[in-house]
Amino acid sequence: MDNLIFSLNATLPIFLLMVLGYVFNKLDIINEKAASWMNRFVFKIALPVLLFEDLAEQDFAGTWDGKFVLFCVIATLCSIFLITLISKLLVKNKSERGEFIQGSYRSSAALLGIAFIHNIYGEASVGMAPLMIIGSVPLYNIFAVTILMLTAPKSVVIGRYTSEDNDSETVRRELIRKTLLGILKNPILIGIFCGLIWSLIKLPMPKIMGVMVKDIGALATPMGLMSMGATFEFKKAAKKIKPTIAASFIKLFVLVGLFMPVAVKIGFRNEQVIALLVMLGSATTVSSFVMAKNMGHEGTLSSSIVMMTTFGCSFSLTFWLFVLKTLNII
Repeated sequence: MDNLIFSLNATLPIFLLMVLGYVFNKLDIINEKAASWMNRFVFKIALPVLLFEDLAEQDFAGTWDGKFVLFCVIATLCSIFLITLISKLLVKNKSERGEFIQGSYRSSAALLGIAFIHNIYGEASVGMAPLMIIGSVPLYNIFAVTILMLTAPKSVVIGRYTSEDNDSETVRRELIRKTLLGILKNPILIGIFCGLIWSLIKLPMPKIMGVMVKDIGALATPMGLMSMGATFEFKKAAKKIKPTIAASFIKLFVLVGLFMPVAVKIGFRNEQVIALLVMLGSATTVSSFVMAKNMGHEGTLSSSIVMMTTFGCSFSLTFWLFVLKTLNII
């Protein structure tokens, strides 16, 4: 019961913020223009600052576990590869395929990881969450940029060409150039990189700067979720219910079922397993919707997956915690 209450307390407020955004849209408080501005602000400023804050304050040198980080990297790469193969069977529309892939593998690692481990094992054990973030979040974003760029709708302009001309060698080169540039200029990746560097060289955080960073980072989740709710359209979402259910099932159950037994076999236990559970089986991150919208995709499938996995993980995480406790793994 305690685990259920914890999971509900962690995820239902997130779901309700999306509902609140939808209500505000119907009341004309957050219109389409305001939601678009909120998306851009979250993507370019608030989310990068939040990730910087999460990573800059951690002691990576004192908690480093190369074996654990390597497992996170391999599990993330295998997950992306497997889901990419599955997407070709389940999603025929190429522009929706990118949203399906990233929605199926991108977890709320930075938002849920530290809080989840802290709640169960105490503040002294939160070191595994930042290590999990290092092993997964950069890959999440690099592949999301690549996949979303390669599956962009035909109306998206590639340089002075359109993706309708994708048989042209010139267009392919331009697409590769823009994809690599998109990775290098991605604000979320820049935030992760700056946070890592700040932590590794152990720069002190001035109090004034710390307060400002914390306040800006705190805007990421509520603004991102409300803007998502404000642009959510039930009629469009209903048409995408099958890929939404498939992606949500993969996100909440399939990845955990595939990789957790391997992790346990290797010897990971306790807070390591909890960090992996967050990485593999938590709700799809709101940044998947923000990034999809900012890269020319419709975003309906992304928002549907985020909403369904956010609501569903309250119960799926409780189920996995029960299984792991029963087997004396945590």
